[in-house]
Amino acid sequence: MTDYLTLFKDWVIGLGEKHEVDPLILGSLYLVSKLCFFTSLGWVLKTLRAKKPVLTPLLIACISFSMPYLYLVIAGRNLSVWVYIFIALMFTYGGYSIWKKITEKAGPVSV
Repeated sequence: MTDYLTLFKDWVIGLGEKHEVDPLILGSLYLVSKLCFFTSLGWVLKTLRAKKPVLTPLLIACISFSMPYLYLVIAGRNLSVWVYIFIALMFTYGGYSIWKKITEKAGPVSV
């Protein structure tokens, strides 16, 4: 089992060196961005139910969602075309799923 973990670690570090991306920074950005994303998505729902403007929390949610991918696009070198296509598809699907969640949960609140 430790051999597989060592092989995986070496593979990830090798990919990072090949594409000039630090895997630790990318992983950290991914974890932090998801925490910020879900927090700001809750904030969006709360402001929608209160019938207040949602632009600020929605922008924060969008930035939080895209942080690790923007790092990959900006800092990464020698990336394949499919990586850019995958990131574009993730942004499209992410925007669609956020829109669906917000419109479903923003209904009237019964107390």
